[in-house]
Amino acid sequence: MSELSGKVAIVTGSSSGIGESTAHRLAELGAHVVVNSSSSVDAGKKVASSLATKGTYIQADISDKAQGQHLIDETLKTFGKLDILVNNAGWTTLVQHGDLDGLTDEIFDKTFKVNVYGTWWLTKAAIPHLRKSDDGNVVNITSIAGVRPVGSSMAYAMTKAALNHMTVLLAKSYGPVRFNAVAPGLVQTPWTKDWGVMHDFVSKASPLKRSAYASDCSEAVLGVIRNPHMTGQVLVIDGGFTLVS
Repeated sequence: MSELSGKVAIVTGSSSGIGESTAHRLAELGAHVVVNSSSSVDAGKKVASSLATKGTYIQADISDKAQGQHLIDETLKTFGKLDILVNNAGWTTLVQHGDLDGLTDEIFDKTFKVNVYGTWWLTKAAIPHLRKSDDGNVVNITSIAGVRPVGSSMAYAMTKAALNHMTVLLAKSYGPVRFNAVAPGLVQTPWTKDWGVMHDFVSKASPLKRSAYASDCSEAVLGVIRNPHMTGQVLVIDGGFTLVS
């Protein structure tokens, strides 16, 4: 039997990038994976149909509380249980930190609604079902912007700091479900494909001389899930960038 045979996982925001890579790796280890996105339906269905195990696609915008609950309900209807939740869905837009006028109320609100409120609502809905698992797991994909004064906008950095602390608080209070965070630096994904200057800067500055691949992050997620005595940790995956910058 494969390592995660019989496990059921939801990976939000998994039609591309880190989420897609994580969905594939979980399936390769035997888990049934629910692929999710808010809008990229065709891409999400393609990922689900290409998984190594039986997967399914469920469209849901987690910033809408009812849609998040629908994602949980449909997962239970399809697979009967939930063992792993990877909170990968998020939103950002580039706003220079010194541009207070550029960080509009609309951008600020949307960043928090998706990254913090949506993740909180979905996790809260999942916890009663994760508690029935023999090793319930929540892994939040955050960012080094949550531990350092960097990031695509001040709002984005603030949301990731909130998620890191949310991870620790939940781990303290809701065991034996395990809560951990994976905090990448800059990652090569479709979202950042045009950020050439930033990729060049990270490649020159970081000890490992490149920005991260999505697979670097998904392997970190697997490492967290595989360690049965790990909870309340924020695992930085940045090639050493925060050591020097």
